[in-house]
Amino acid sequence: MSKATKRFSPEFRVRAVLMVPDNEGQHGACSQSVISIAAKIGGAAQTLNDWARRAEVASSKWPGLFDEMSDRMTALERENRELRHANGIFRKASAYFAMTEPDRRSKHA
Repeated sequence: MSKATKRFSPEFRVRAVLMVPDNEGQHGACSQSVISIAAKIGGAAQTLNDWARRAEVASSKWPGLFDEMSDRMTALERENRELRHANGIFRKASAYFAMTEPDRRSKHA
């Protein structure tokens, strides 16, 4: 079964992210503000935190390449999965051919 995820519009995301700094005064910490807002909008706190982090990086408040790093990580994970799959196929083929071929000795020996 796949995990069902909610899809939020870009406008909704922007409004939610803008609420985080506004609520920091009430909660005293950014993390508490994120948790409070996430509960109000019906989303996960980690998701809202990711949105806020991306917005900070995009506005150059925090140095980093969050989206580029995330895309690169996804590509590397996909490549790793494919290589593991191919490696498993080669391992099985090697075992199969090792069992089916009798041990050959050189005719010149």
